[in-house]
Amino acid sequence: MDDLQPIAIYVDADACPVKSEIFKVAERHGLRVFVVANSYMMLPREPWIERVVVTDGFDAADDWIAERVARGSIVITSDIPLADRCIKAGAEVIGPTGKPFTEASIGMALATRDMMEDLRAMGTATGGPKPFSPRDRSAFLQALDLAIQRLKRAGFTAG
Repeated sequence: MDDLQPIAIYVDADACPVKSEIFKVAERHGLRVFVVANSYMMLPREPWIERVVVTDGFDAADDWIAERVARGSIVITSDIPLADRCIKAGAEVIGPTGKPFTEASIGMALATRDMMEDLRAMGTATGGPKPFSPRDRSAFLQALDLAIQRLKRAGFTAG
């Protein structure tokens, strides 16, 4: 198992409501965090947190993340196409509400996303996602901790 990479967390950060929770969990487990965004954002000054500011190009943050993740990576995103790319690369993917994206669930998530996009384009569906709640935050923390424990049991280590 010497060829396993250390566990790293990649955050699709532009609209991520759980960055502070990610930092707390990562610090507790000694993990490296890559915070990827299209613009500069204030982050704690810690050697294990790396700020990545990408160009304003369409999907630039998604591309940066998808090109680097592999087994042993954890990706935090609500972007379903990015989740799909990362799952195909072998990464664990968790939405900010704690919902894990898996090989078994990503097809339905993509289909639902496409259907909602079509409904919005026709003016039928105009609402967005429901507001982020304390229950979502709690579910996220539990899902992140479970993903880290699962990777550690598989032989991955802290950075």
